[in-house]
Amino acid sequence: MVEIPTSQPTRICLVRHGETEWNAERRIQGQIDIGLNENGVRQAEAAGRWLQGAGIVALYSSDLKRAWTTALAIGAALGLKPQAAPEMRERRYGIFEGLTYVEAQQKFPDGYAAFEGRNADYSFENGESLQVMFARVTGKLQAIAAAHAGQTVAVVLHGGVLDIINRFVRGNSLEMQRDFLIPNAGLNWVATVDGRWHIESWAETDHLAPGALDELPA
Repeated sequence: MVEIPTSQPTRICLVRHGETEWNAERRIQGQIDIGLNENGVRQAEAAGRWLQGAGIVALYSSDLKRAWTTALAIGAALGLKPQAAPEMRERRYGIFEGLTYVEAQQKFPDGYAAFEGRNADYSFENGESLQVMFARVTGKLQAIAAAHAGQTVAVVLHGGVLDIINRFVRGNSLEMQRDFLIPNAGLNWVATVDGRWHIESWAETDHLAPGALDELPA
């Protein structure tokens, strides 16, 4: 006897924002409001063209400029207006924000070791721990899914947010070293049905020119 699914999957396309100058400089942005560079604008437009015909009925975005500008480009291609989701902002890196990874390691060696070691309780100074970020991000992800049961939606967000969602969907710990890529303007599809989540595809970049930058550090 064939088992009939109890409900249709809710599919969510998670799009990392396009490239910024600080991405190119390997500089920690956090919640500093950096805009896209020219390549990032092209990436956002390419993502929008690629997603035409994907059946997306709603578009959400972090309200930070680099994500919101990406969402506006995608929305223009899809005929959708983005809805602000501040819960999907990048992690607050506190005293690390504005520094390159090398500078952060040199200035704050102990803090950087905790950060690089993925200490889930470490919150920098004036920053945010992985545990706190996990709660805000996954809470909003589940709320979006509940609001669009059985539909397909898109969410524009940040590298650190994608890191959290990948672990949530796969059931992996926050402390585990990253084993997946998070390229600028990459497309990442997750789905949920009856409360069970899974990844459909991750880090799609066929719509982009070669060289999309990965979120650092791994």
